[in-house]
Amino acid sequence: MKHWETQYETMSLESMREFQSARLRDTVQWVYDRLPFYRRKLDELGVKPADIRSIDDIRRLPFTVKNDLRDNYPFGLCAVPMKDLVRIHASSGTTGKPITGPYTAEDLDQWATCMARSLWAQGVRPDDVAQNAYGMGLFTGGLGFFHGALKIGCCLVPTGSGLTERQIMLMQDFGTTALFCTPTYALTIAEKAEQLGVDLRKLPLRLGSFGAEPWTVEMRKEIEERMGIQAHEAYGLTEMMGPGVGFSCEAYRLHLNEDHCYPEIVDPSTLEPLPLGEKGELVFTALQRRAMPLLRYRTRDITSLRRVECECGRTLVVMDKILGRSDDMLIIGGVNVFPSQVESIIMEFSEMEPLYQIRVNKKGYLDAMKVEAEAKPEMYGRGKEALAELGQRIAARINAVIGITVPVEILPLGAIARSEGKAKRVIDERTA
Repeated sequence: MKHWETQYETMSLESMREFQSARLRDTVQWVYDRLPFYRRKLDELGVKPADIRSIDDIRRLPFTVKNDLRDNYPFGLCAVPMKDLVRIHASSGTTGKPITGPYTAEDLDQWATCMARSLWAQGVRPDDVAQNAYGMGLFTGGLGFFHGALKIGCCLVPTGSGLTERQIMLMQDFGTTALFCTPTYALTIAEKAEQLGVDLRKLPLRLGSFGAEPWTVEMRKEIEERMGIQAHEAYGLTEMMGPGVGFSCEAYRLHLNEDHCYPEIVDPSTLEPLPLGEKGELVFTALQRRAMPLLRYRTRDITSLRRVECECGRTLVVMDKILGRSDDMLIIGGVNVFPSQVESIIMEFSEMEPLYQIRVNKKGYLDAMKVEAEAKPEMYGRGKEALAELGQRIAARINAVIGITVPVEILPLGAIARSEGKAKRVIDERTA
């Protein structure tokens, strides 16, 4: 079969809107009856569940932000009693209280279905050997992929993250055909394999599903070249379900499971909805969740949505590559800068590795930044002058594309920490 759920993945726009409208009405009534938080917010806006008749009425609903989840930690936004929960996930909580993700049995089944859709679209089949190198714990990534692979019925190898040499050994010994991990960890695996003299391109490995952090088209191509695979994208967030919210298909377009998570693009300043094709902040409403169905959750991701006739046959809305997060955006010399823009420019240079970090500090009253990156191993034999000249060329390209002047330093080989999970791209050295 071409699609996991043809009925929903190829639904006409009119039918999808009818489905979304019905699910939205049900969800608003559900949270209004069960959650004082949403009842108060809706009452303040003068909106009753009966006022929500179609998906177009979603703009009448209140927004939800991350601080709302922290303020209601751990279960103030959980719409079912604890006896009805079968799983609780949580974010890392590095910037305060973690974001909890409770699930009913129905929620878990929906999650598994969305992940099965995603992995099937990327080529995972029952006869695959899938190596799951995401962390298996509170973080949703590892178990999200576990559930999707289990539903498809392939052989799953739950290695978890880390122990990179062992990951490579198991790829060789078990005949791994599919790899699940973050894109930066895929590059870490590729680098370690090269150091060990293992040619991943000669192994049975044929595809990867990578997510949990933004990555550029240039990084995808780098991974595909070094590993000899098709590299696909998995998009998700703890607040909705985890991975499974979006997935790239055979045409490398990122489709959103809009029958489960309804997407909007809003102006980050005015919060007014924007039309298809315009860049803004991505907002999601959970349409089918029972335990924690959030209304108009502001992701802070900056992107745009499009309706296209996709070669894969899916009619699910397409999301463009995420430019960055509105709260990760840097303002340097009056110019808005996203780390992904810097990554794209670095990857234009064949001499460079996709390893970089941005140091942000103060220059007088203004923010300033410096880019540090690593070159390919063979570049270091050409001397300091060649490396300095390479840094100057990258800096000139950044100036031409983004319009800011920043120093670029080529660090010694191995100076930038290798990632086993989400890579830390921005180092903030500003003092209060």
